[in-house]
Amino acid sequence: MRRVMWLATAAAAAALCCLVAAAGAARQCKFPAVFNFGDSNSDTGGFWAAFPAQQPPFGMTYFGLPAGRASDGRLVVDFLGKHVTLLPLLAAPLDCSYLTKWCPYLQSVGSGYRHGANFATLASTALQPNTSLFVTGISPFFLAVQLNQMKELRNKVLTSNGNNGQLPAPDVLHNALYTIDIGQNDLTSNLGSQSIETVKQSLPSVVSKISSTVQELYNIGARNIMVFNMAPIGCYPAFLTKLPHTSNDMDGYGCMKTYNSAVTYYNEQLNASLAEVRTKLQDASVVYVDKHAVTLELFRHPKAHGLKYGTKACCGHGDGAYNFNPDLYCGSSKVLNGQTAIARACADPQNYVSWDGIHATEAANKIIASSLMSGSYSYPPFDLSKLCHLQPIA
Repeated sequence: MRRVMWLATAAAAAALCCLVAAAGAARQCKFPAVFNFGDSNSDTGGFWAAFPAQQPPFGMTYFGLPAGRASDGRLVVDFLGKHVTLLPLLAAPLDCSYLTKWCPYLQSVGSGYRHGANFATLASTALQPNTSLFVTGISPFFLAVQLNQMKELRNKVLTSNGNNGQLPAPDVLHNALYTIDIGQNDLTSNLGSQSIETVKQSLPSVVSKISSTVQELYNIGARNIMVFNMAPIGCYPAFLTKLPHTSNDMDGYGCMKTYNSAVTYYNEQLNASLAEVRTKLQDASVVYVDKHAVTLELFRHPKAHGLKYGTKACCGHGDGAYNFNPDLYCGSSKVLNGQTAIARACADPQNYVSWDGIHATEAANKIIASSLMSGSYSYPPFDLSKLCHLQPIA
């Protein structure tokens, strides 16, 4: 798709510029803070702050060591945070404010929230889980918990009245950008024990929870809200390896049609629900962001975007086409067939869409972020004639 190749050098800040039009700040093209809610696709260190154990080679490309992200480097929210906020970069490479301008809310050491906060944690769900982290690996910090954390932070901001140097001024809450990227684990975490058709029946509840969260954010002052849809899980190496499917279920690009169809169903439901919410919150910008379309394009045509491998993981173990072993996750080791095997990273993650079979590489995240910021994948569409200062993503 030609529109995917329209990178940030042409329109990096277009979408987010126009998001603030309702608040009268479109020409500025900046936000004073970002508050994010989500799962591993946007977690910049929350999960590993609560359960510290992340190991190399995570973070190898940009940070040189694990940095709390489920990738070899930066995430889409890192690029968004860097290019849409007002404040300058800080000096320390691993300061949580260096890239995203906002800290993981669960990170107690060296954190400040003047630039916003990131409530996302790896393995989070939109719905309340009926199991524990130590049984199934699902995070206890589901969406309602993240929202309550935001409300707690808001109360601290209002009671401090701008006199706490670690917190934003009260007016920042109204003018900030709020982003939500969650729901994937509600689908994938149940696929091991339930059929795709059974899991699909629960997706409207996921959509309802996300839409009600948008309403609650509005009720506490949010006016600029972006909601990301779900990526095509039928193309990820981990799910291609683990989920049951037949050869007839494979499309011409090596992805599973049944699972991607369920994702499409969810995304259509989410888009329709947000459209209904939008009619009730007419003084707010509630934007549906089609991350799915960009990611699907990368899986289908990686070489058209400067990559080489679509449905093959960079970091993993296995002789198959996917380089993924469910018993040997990226960076871990295990005795297999009497010998110690290690799931190592490839030497060229910049050529891969998938980092570890489940998450994207920094290279893919950069392309996705650039495409999303062009405004071409946001609904309602933005008026690109209102462009302001543009910055390339680097």
